[in-house]
Amino acid sequence: MVNWMEQLKSFEELNCWKEAVALRAGLKPILDKLPKTEEYKLKDQLLRCLRSVTNNIAEGYGRFNYQENIQFCRISRGSLYEIIDHLIIASEENYISETDLIKLKEQVNKCLAILNGYINYLKKAKAAD
Repeated sequence: MVNWMEQLKSFEELNCWKEAVALRAGLKPILDKLPKTEEYKLKDQLLRCLRSVTNNIAEGYGRFNYQENIQFCRISRGSLYEIIDHLIIASEENYISETDLIKLKEQVNKCLAILNGYINYLKKAKAAD
């Protein structure tokens, strides 16, 4: 198995990290529209989750150990699922439309698919090591 991680110069080249950055940027307008009453509740939680996704991908990459990298990616995956739950809450509270919810969930699911692909790669690379 070719170890493409050795060819990468930074976690910033990982597609899962790039997609998570795009998700964070895509959710910024939603965060800005949340009411002031949600400033330290839903808005803060969503922002923390969005940052957690990229933070953990970066930290796992920096560990230079397959198993630790996988574990940090699993934390990122959990944060993505938490984002979906927060978006459902935002929809239930009528802060976002059902249409927005569907689009945002699709974007989160795209992140999940790419991240799961990276996790699978890491598992295979670990087994071959």
